Amino acid sequence: MRFTINDRPVEAACDLRTSLLDLLRDHLGLTGTKKGCNQGACGACTVLVDGERINSCLALAVQYQGRSITTIEGIGDLGALAPLQQAFIDHDGFQCGYCTPGQICSAVAMVAELRRGLPSHVTPDLGAASPAWTREELQERMSGNLCRCGAHNGILDAIEAAFPEDAR
Repeated sequence: MRFTINDRPVEAACDLRTSLLDLLRDHLGLTGTKKGCNQGACGACTVLVDGERINSCLALAVQYQGRSITTIEGIGDLGALAPLQQAFIDHDGFQCGYCTPGQICSAVAMVAELRRGLPSHVTPDLGAASPAWTREELQERMSGNLCRCGAHNGILDAIEAAFPEDAR
């Protein structure tokens, strides 16, 4: 199977029943993406596929051949964190850090969704060109990513701080 992972071509041989999460962690050594519930309920395994967020524990790797996959290792660099990663540190957007990679990947995609004008369940005006960047809107859009430590307020603060041009 061939993929583009974190902007690099990757070839991997694995069983057709291998999840994308297991491919990343067990076959490619990209352990930043976490296995939480392994049922798609917690969001710890969130990665980006062609810029869209997915729960990699529910996806078969074979489904994503030829697609562009971004994991937490593809956001920022070891020597230079992405602004969102730094904001998570500055605003206490993590405690144990287990959910943080999935939270960050989800937030990157969520901001892109808002910028494209995609509504959520709580968007009051479905005809608006762009949903309002409200705390309620952010909470709804990040609700698929759980933090068992309770750092949700810090996570939302970090997202708002990292994207000030979008926050209103």
